[in-house]
Amino acid sequence: MDLRLKAYGVHLFTATGAVFAMLALLEAVQGDWAMMFLWLVVAFIVDGIDGPLARRYHVKENARTIDGELLDLIIDYLTYVFIPAFALFQSGLLPGWTGWIAIIVITFSSVLYFADTRMKSADNSFQGFPACWNMAAVVIFATQPGFWIILGIVAFLAVAMFTPLKFIHPVRTARWRAVSLPVAFAWTGLAGGAAWMNFDPPQVVTWGLMLTSLYLVSVGIVQQLLPTRR
Repeated sequence: MDLRLKAYGVHLFTATGAVFAMLALLEAVQGDWAMMFLWLVVAFIVDGIDGPLARRYHVKENARTIDGELLDLIIDYLTYVFIPAFALFQSGLLPGWTGWIAIIVITFSSVLYFADTRMKSADNSFQGFPACWNMAAVVIFATQPGFWIILGIVAFLAVAMFTPLKFIHPVRTARWRAVSLPVAFAWTGLAGGAAWMNFDPPQVVTWGLMLTSLYLVSVGIVQQLLPTRR
């Protein structure tokens, strides 16, 4: 197959994320949170695959008429931010005014973060929490803490977006990738499993989801505290 066709095929593959976002939103409107998150997990898998494919087929050179980074950001905002925020608001986990505070903070701060030119660091990690509210929402739905704890999580992560704290990209951050990538795969499986079990999983799944989330959120900060030796 011609390399240009393969490159444009990668863009088409990335664009399926918008379809999965719509399917997730339709389930969210119906209040079927399990199916909503399953579609978001599918979109998360697409997002993890399309980057390596884009680099392999050099889409910037071979498919120039479509801006792959812009396409990816649009879909990421839908699947990582907009739909999870709606789910937190509509699910009843955040009653009354707390739901309004959460969706305003999440959507407003995240759109600014997505437009921040300092988002990526030199080692392909993210500077600040990368607005992965879908990951946070899965853990919240699986554990269902009190609304004050949820608000605390939202406030902490929103502030963390605009700090110099580093958060890894499990695929692109080379340091400790041999550990980070399997942990990301495990998180994806656990998140899909929790959603499949209608967010009533056995404790081993819940604890596994919490531990893998803790690793993915904190490992970049640990790397900052333990700089590589020259």
